[in-house]
Amino acid sequence: MTDVFDVIVIGGGPAGENAAAYARDNGLEVALIERELVGGECSYWACMPSKALLRPGEALAAARRVPGAERAVTGQVDAEATLRTRDAFASNWDDKYQVQWVESTGTTLLRGHGRLSGERAVEVTTEDGTSRTLTARRGVVIATGTSAAIPPVEGLRDIQVWDSRDVTTAKEIPRRLLVLGGGVVGVEMAQAYRRLGAEEVTIVEMADRLLATEEPFVGAELREAFEAEGITVHVGATAVRAERQGDGPVTLTLDDGRQLTADEIVVATGRRPNTGDLGLEVVGLEPGRSIETDDQLRAIGVDGGWLYAIGDVNGRALLTHHGKYQARLVGDHLAGTEVEARADHQALVRVVFTDPQVAAVGPTLAAAREQGLDVEVLSHGVGDVAGGALLGKGVSGTAQLVVDRQRRTVVGATFTGPGVGEMIHAATIAIVSGVTLDELWHAIPAFPTISEVWLRLLEADRGIS
Repeated sequence: MTDVFDVIVIGGGPAGENAAAYARDNGLEVALIERELVGGECSYWACMPSKALLRPGEALAAARRVPGAERAVTGQVDAEATLRTRDAFASNWDDKYQVQWVESTGTTLLRGHGRLSGERAVEVTTEDGTSRTLTARRGVVIATGTSAAIPPVEGLRDIQVWDSRDVTTAKEIPRRLLVLGGGVVGVEMAQAYRRLGAEEVTIVEMADRLLATEEPFVGAELREAFEAEGITVHVGATAVRAERQGDGPVTLTLDDGRQLTADEIVVATGRRPNTGDLGLEVVGLEPGRSIETDDQLRAIGVDGGWLYAIGDVNGRALLTHHGKYQARLVGDHLAGTEVEARADHQALVRVVFTDPQVAAVGPTLAAAREQGLDVEVLSHGVGDVAGGALLGKGVSGTAQLVVDRQRRTVVGATFTGPGVGEMIHAATIAIVSGVTLDELWHAIPAFPTISEVWLRLLEADRGIS
């Protein structure tokens, strides 16, 4: 049996379901194939449940900073209530509402595993083993995402570990938690579990700082905050062996001989693309690797320009919002509109929901210089403006802009501090629009808000202290 559609999308996560919806908005006939839950990793195992785990601790810490409120805070985070709330935000791992939304767009939803079987052809195998072949008039979009990668540490693959899915869906809080990896998943879950009642939380990071791809001050500030609340941080540390007897404690040996013991270990050292069983070899691509694309999101190396890859699977930006951005572009491109995914290069937006939060867009100072840009840095303390001080005792953080000297425009920005994720879009707009510092002088931040730090940054540019 062969069915013909204008567009076939493999993968119903945020990128895939949005690509289908935007293609439908352009009047195209679309089939969406999903083998797990419609809504994907972000809805059920990543963005939503992880932020639900973090939010109570963040709210409690914010209240304790305020002199007039701290005495009213007499207890700790309610772990059981937090886990119930987490379950609700993950829709109790039931995708019926996501399915309703997809179907409301007019998209045809198929449950099963999709594999390329030829040019513009996809074979769908359902759970009962039956299969059908779909053919696309215009294009096939691969949006299958990534999965947690396990590093080559002796013994690690032989023992029971938690990956990113396990740590966001756990039913209880272990007394001792070991986190291997100091990237986004590692730092967010380390703080969440510490504030949910874990007595011992330890992070092991191979690089010389946490969040090593961000500005150096980010890792320093985060480590200081973590250690102040009892999280042990080992940086510049390499795990060489992992051991565990059944369900007993896990022991991790580091390259300097130190041994760390915990009840559970979270492996958060990276992601691998879900491309191993997609039939990529049929079109001359290598299974198991990211699908490299051009700026129209078409797979490089596939003749005819009919195969697209969006979201984490293409390796351009492993972020939900960028996957949705690519989905919008693909929905238009399939309908004949010329597009260019320039934000993936120019304004990559990322937020880490720790306390302090970390928000950044565009390249770091080092990355900008590697790109050959003549740049300088403008910096000011987030707690040194009235809006920051009003948030309570000990509020600190850094606001930094990376500025192109010749064009006098912002090319990168990083903020640390409470709630700075809500500030980053202003920097994104400035970067994408190419607004000069002289024009930004007339963009007046309200008083007293944290956004007043923008004025201080512009004053630094003019030599005003």
